[in-house]
Amino acid sequence: MKASILFSLMIALISIAGCLEMENPAPTAVENESLEISSGGQNYPAYLAAPAGGGPWPAVVLIHSFNGLEPGYRTMAEELAGEGFVVIAPQWQTFNRTPADAVVGQLISDSVAALKEREDVDSERLGLTGFCAGGRYTMLFLPQMKDFGSGLAWYGFPYSGGFNNETLPANLVSQLDSPMLIIHGTRDQASPVEDIFRYAMALDRGNKYFEMKIYQGEPHGFMIEDGQLSQSFPAQDAFAQMASFFNRTL
Repeated sequence: MKASILFSLMIALISIAGCLEMENPAPTAVENESLEISSGGQNYPAYLAAPAGGGPWPAVVLIHSFNGLEPGYRTMAEELAGEGFVVIAPQWQTFNRTPADAVVGQLISDSVAALKEREDVDSERLGLTGFCAGGRYTMLFLPQMKDFGSGLAWYGFPYSGGFNNETLPANLVSQLDSPMLIIHGTRDQASPVEDIFRYAMALDRGNKYFEMKIYQGEPHGFMIEDGQLSQSFPAQDAFAQMASFFNRTL
């Protein structure tokens, strides 16, 4: 009788351990490559990171900051691929450091097209994320491009017309249909957090779904330090917020 009970307990423990293992799978192996995206009659270099095998996976277009596609963004793309996403990061400043919004918008659209051609991409689950100027582009194009199921704006500029004094992202709130996550720091001098709170209230008044994570004491661009992906607690936590958000919304 006791032996039977003990055997049953062992089977139960093995079953529980198996469930826990399935809920926390090992990190996905990652492949990466450099490629080109044809857009507006020109070929833009881009970096792509993807889970090795399996799929189809959700995918994310990553728009780097004004400082270019620094190594830290490549590392970030690889780590996000390890979470189960195909990530493409086009170098939008290849031909002009301060391009018109339409040029960047076309490049983002062509990046989406490149993703849709891949067999390992689920074209119904696409996200957009961007940093600094890329954060503004996320706020600007997420309302306009219906391919994206959600977007994440890192220390963006909702009340800026960009390099050429064009459209303010805040003016497009009424067009936003996809969930947005906003990540910002309280000591961002380039894009004051007061503007982010004002933008958040505009989203709320428009009944637009958004989430916001504000990091006390963090400056503009806190995810990248000396060109590399920061290993600070806020940066690591913010990355986890990104992975969680895209997992939930894509």
